[in-house]
Amino acid sequence: MLNVPSQSFPAPSSQQRAASGGRSKVPLKQGRSLMDWIRLSKSGKDLTGLKGRLIEVTEEELKKHNKKDDCWICIRGFVYNVTSYMEFHPGGEDELMRAAGSDGTDLFDQVHRWVNYESMLKECLVGRMAVKPAIPKGLLPKSQVTDTTTKEGPSSPSYDWFQTDSLVTIVIYTKQKDINLDSIIVDHQNDSFRAETIIKDYSYLIHVGLSHEIQEDFSVRIIENVGKIEIVLKKRENMSWKCLGHPLEKHNSFLPKKDRGSYYRKCQLISKEDVTHDTKLFCLMLPPSTHLQVPIGQHVYLKLTITGTEIVKPYTPVFDSLLSEFKKPVLPNNKYIYFLIKIYPAGLFTPELDHLQIGDFVPVSSPEGNFKISKLQEVEDLFLLAAGTGFTPMVKILNCALINAPSLRKVKLMFFNKTEEDIIWRSQLEKLAFEDKRFDVEFVLSTPSSEWNGKQGHISPALLSEFLKGNSEKSKVLLCICGPTPFTEQGISHPGRSRLSPSMNDGLFEGRYHVFFIVVSDKIKIAFSLHTGASVYMH
Repeated sequence: MLNVPSQSFPAPSSQQRAASGGRSKVPLKQGRSLMDWIRLSKSGKDLTGLKGRLIEVTEEELKKHNKKDDCWICIRGFVYNVTSYMEFHPGGEDELMRAAGSDGTDLFDQVHRWVNYESMLKECLVGRMAVKPAIPKGLLPKSQVTDTTTKEGPSSPSYDWFQTDSLVTIVIYTKQKDINLDSIIVDHQNDSFRAETIIKDYSYLIHVGLSHEIQEDFSVRIIENVGKIEIVLKKRENMSWKCLGHPLEKHNSFLPKKDRGSYYRKCQLISKEDVTHDTKLFCLMLPPSTHLQVPIGQHVYLKLTITGTEIVKPYTPVFDSLLSEFKKPVLPNNKYIYFLIKIYPAGLFTPELDHLQIGDFVPVSSPEGNFKISKLQEVEDLFLLAAGTGFTPMVKILNCALINAPSLRKVKLMFFNKTEEDIIWRSQLEKLAFEDKRFDVEFVLSTPSSEWNGKQGHISPALLSEFLKGNSEKSKVLLCICGPTPFTEQGISHPGRSRLSPSMNDGLFEGRYHVFFIVVSDKIKIAFSLHTGASVYMH
């Protein structure tokens, strides 16, 4: 809903406004942009039809409002009259009507769980769903009294805490052996302490108001062979604590990750540097009392308040430089997050981001996405297709493959841009290809100058067939694609790739782009997708 293109890109007549499968974007009428919706919602017009009253809505009442000219939708227990929003919805009226007169929470989570709908639709709020009478526990069916996890899900973690005169150690027992430092996210603000552990597709949360003050810096340690996480806090005063603190919202809960909700912390803008004529490298510093590492292939959301409305956009973190990370494995710098972001002058979000001053703060979400690093462990041939800033998700994947994939034979990147001036980190990519013979890069320009001697044109079956040559029929191949919608559609459906028909797709976000990870294997017969908010293409 909020991940909308700028007013100038794509153009209203562009095919990039329509995507097949999953969630489609449709051309909006003149005067129906996101900014137009913000103006309407701030105009004072009664968008609920209730003249400012909030009501309790029964299921029977909700079902009555199921038409385009009278449409109510429930999201997480709150009911909204979205009739006025119909023409402003980037996915079109028909997409909204799928949830008309019903609980649309699941559908919302599949398409854009990250959207701040509370801010977006606050003037459309009708009220809460009426609470059903509680059923005595003794009469509750067994299926409704089980743990929040399914039988197939991981076992619920537990925690304990210990102290010395100067330290408090919180220990999380995950009961898993594949835990690492990017599995745990820790935030300490004032006296609120929050530690979220990601275990497969589940989230375990410790959320307490600490009984005493602690210092800003703390340490996180993983004992992998037993799946134990230790968070060591430094007491402000050397004294004995009688308890860790009091529980806050959803403390000690173990939920599917999709049900957890987004959490943001304010990061400080440290620097922004020109990379190309319209793309900049932004450096954000995490708060001193935050531990957060974004896993490879995952993204975060940046949030800005524009004319009183919170707008969010997804971006994939990169390194500050491509080459510096390929010397040898080093401990990651946990204090800074870097983003390569293209500035669209007529856009809504990126100009506001570009106008931020050094020292300003930007809320950054916890990581999202389903790409698993294990997909790189056995790959022999890695193919990367990127267009524009669709290159950014490839940076850490390329890094990880060249350093940590023991069976890797070849990495090939085909990088599509309009002109030579648009190519991000061109000299670094060329230097890397020169220094590491396993890596090849090809640049393809759609509007090259007369001096250009390289490939030109758009993504096509001919280009892809040539690009995919050379790998053994028996090799294990991973193909990663990121770019505008027509680009990804062409890349995953070109008729010349019979070996790519059995595949698995993970749809991830990069700004306005979608990235698909396609695992190629003759043994895979079922295509499936993992929802992260992007459009999903099944084939």
